[in-house]
Amino acid sequence: MAQGQVPVTADDGLTTRQRRNRPLLLIHGGAGKGKSTAAFGLTLRGWSQGWSIGVFQFVKSAKWRIGEQTALEALNRLHEQTGEGGPIEWHKMGSGWSWSRKAGSEEDHAEAAREGWAEIRRRLEAETHGLYVLDEFTYVLKWGWVDVEEVVSVLSSRTGHQHVVITGRDPHPSLVEIADVVTEMTKVKHPFDQGQKGQKGIEW
Repeated sequence: MAQGQVPVTADDGLTTRQRRNRPLLLIHGGAGKGKSTAAFGLTLRGWSQGWSIGVFQFVKSAKWRIGEQTALEALNRLHEQTGEGGPIEWHKMGSGWSWSRKAGSEEDHAEAAREGWAEIRRRLEAETHGLYVLDEFTYVLKWGWVDVEEVVSVLSSRTGHQHVVITGRDPHPSLVEIADVVTEMTKVKHPFDQGQKGQKGIEW
């Protein structure tokens, strides 16, 4: 495809600028590696545009400190100090959502996932961020922790200019149907197949 050219002519009544700048719902699925990595690459682009960004990681262990988190938090500090780029918030279910610190016994993962989604919904309705990364969100939908129909309704009706990126295997068909971009990561070869565990700088 030639640069700047599209294979079809749209007939949606929008101007070229309106169509080009509309908010997108993107899904990174598939069994291959790179789903979250691609989403965080988009986050870097969004930061450079000055967007407010919210990263919400589901089903992550509190013990995991991934490289992207370190880098993006450093970019947020740079924004606070110099005004360059945009603000970035990083929230992780496994370490307790930062807006909801609860004392108590063993964590209820399903309830934590519902709390996370409820906060994301509030932020979408308030048009808080320009980009939302819902990392590994497909799993909480697959396990029934969060209602798929509600998610589809909220994402379909969101207002303003809010991009949403969802990562994880086996995205629900209803989610795929309303998405603008759906990418499947396909594994061809990987050291995991020969029994090699993940290594720093590559897998995390």
